[in-house]
Amino acid sequence: MTERGTVRIALIPGSFDPVHNGHLEVIERASRMFDEVVVAALRNPQKNEALFELDERQEMLEGSVAHLPNVRIVSVSTLVVNVARDVGAGVIVKGLRAVSDFENELQMAQMNKELSGVETLFLPTSSAHSFIASRLLREVARFGGDVTAFVPKVVADRLVEKFAR
Repeated sequence: MTERGTVRIALIPGSFDPVHNGHLEVIERASRMFDEVVVAALRNPQKNEALFELDERQEMLEGSVAHLPNVRIVSVSTLVVNVARDVGAGVIVKGLRAVSDFENELQMAQMNKELSGVETLFLPTSSAHSFIASRLLREVARFGGDVTAFVPKVVADRLVEKFAR
């Protein structure tokens, strides 16, 4: 709680298709900075067909953050600012891997601020996770590569199951 007695809530939106250790690092760090963190698995119409359905992504996220008592997961198909309003978030947290992420994320942050007044906080991932991307993990897993070092166990198991068919 803050001094005024208000709960500080952060929203971490993303497609999380699938969630990986870079995402998990940002979620864990945010959970130490805010009273509550809401992680929102979103349907992103700008991305190609998703590998996992929203409910599957929500389940994997829940399994991945079970050790964080102040984190909850939602899955939605709407604007991020609507989710922020609905969960009472005062800030949107976004992880950055590289400078290339910043350009797109900055535009989204500015649009979200104009639409809703909600600020965005950028958290750079550690160099240990800066190269991990969900699209790369999907490709490696699709061709039988081992991604266990890059994702929580629940996700590694689901990827093996998904591509064993």
